[in-house]
Parts: sequence; structure tokens; C-alpha cells
Amino acid sequence: MKAIILAAGYATRLYPLTLNCAKPLLPVGSRPMIDYLIDQAVTLPDLDEIYVVSNHRFAGQFEQWAEPRRLTLPAHMHLHVIDDQTTHEDDRLGAIGDIQYVIRHDDIDDDLLVMAGDNLFTWALLDAWQHFRQHSEDMILAQRLNNPADRHRFAIAQVNEAGLVEHLEEKPACPRSDIGVYAIYFYRRDTLPLIGRYLEEGNNPDAPGHFPTWLYQQKPVRVFFFNGTCIDIGTPEAYEDVMTTFPVSATDGQQPATPKAADGL
Repeated sequence: MKAIILAAGYATRLYPLTLNCAKPLLPVGSRPMIDYLIDQAVTLPDLDEIYVVSNHRFAGQFEQWAEPRRLTLPAHMHLHVIDDQTTHEDDRLGAIGDIQYVIRHDDIDDDLLVMAGDNLFTWALLDAWQHFRQHSEDMILAQRLNNPADRHRFAIAQVNEAGLVEHLEEKPACPRSDIGVYAIYFYRRDTLPLIGRYLEEGNNPDAPGHFPTWLYQQKPVRVFFFNGTCIDIGTPEAYEDVMTTFPVSATDGQQPATPKAADGL
């Protein structure tokens, strides 16, 4: 299995915090937030390559971060920083475009884990991986949303009794359920060519949730319900809240304790 961490956005909503620093490299508990994604990724037994895709502006920062982080990885695992060569908000490839860029850049032909680089979560990624291996179907990760307002800001899924998606819509005006989908996905090896097809058809390359909303109409997509907190750090206020509610050690590498959910995420 390979993993792609999406880190090529410009995070303009977090200005001035991200004017000179990539969002996934902002510190949380004295460690870059991307470190917590790596902590989770290394628990997956068959994961052997991690690709962090960055824009050209911040690729050097990710290389500086990656050099010492590589020393902490298991011997079989490799960490790569991929520069997607974009330099401005106006020429960015979009999240799905970046996934395809990495697939082509390194000729990836394997099962794939995709994670947004600005997510913090408190549940074990290994549990989701085991579910993916058990069912061997493309898989999205979800949780029921308690706040009705959140149902307009997430991809919203309807799930049948077999645990498969029967409807999925990105940020719907009229949500059909309270099941919110988060930016963590497991894709089968034979699904990777469909990402190129999706883009060739002229579909939206931006938010990563757009691809599974198309994919479930092509083949079965399973839903894994995680038990814990997942936070997307999207605003300065949310980041400030996470800094005080996400208690972590700067050096122990342990999974973080469950924080209070940040408002407005």
C-alpha cells in the first residue's frame, strides 16, 4: 500500500499564519500537525511508501521537515516529498489533480491511502485499514454529525444495510442524512486508473470528496464509521482552539488524547 498526504494548498483562510509556512507544518503541541498523520500511517503493516505532495512554494519546507522524520520510520518505509510545480492559488491542480500527479510521477500501481494534510484525529487508522482489508472495497470514512449546520459543509452519505454508499453529495443544499464524510480514503489498486478517467471527463479536480461522489456510481464504495474526533483546521480561530484543546507531547509520538471539537470546522 502507498499513502498520499495532500499538502499542496495555499490555506489562504489561515493568513497570515500560512503566508510563509505550509499549513500541515504549523505546530500543534510543538510538533508539525503532519507528524500526527505520519504517526498513524506507520501503524499500517503493508504501507511502504508515503508521498507528501506540496506546491512549489513550500516544497523546500517539507523537504527540511522530512529529512529528520525519515530517520524515525520503520526500515521498510520510505517518505517522499513531491513538488507539483504550481506556484499560485490560480494555477493549483486541486486535490484530485494532485493525487493523479503523484500517481503518474511515481507510476503508482498499488492500493492507496489518501489523507488531507490538515486533519487531526484521535481514533486508530489501523482500525480503518483492517476494515478495508476485510472487505477489499474502496472505502470512505465517516461519522454522524451532531450539528445540523455541519451537514452543509461536508460530503453527506446515505448508506445501505450492507454498509455501502447508496448516495453521496459534496456540501449539499438539502442533506439527505447526518453522515459526514471526512478527507481520508482507501482506494483499491484497480481504482487508480479511474482517477485519470474522472479528470479526463472534466469533473471537478478540487476537493478530494468530489471523486468518491462520482466513484460510487461506477463501483461499490464502503463506509467505515470511526469512533473518535476528526478535526479539519480551516480557520485561525479553529487553529487557536486546537492549540489549547489537543493535548500532545512534543516528543513521545503517542496518539493524542481526545480534544474538544473546534468550532466552525
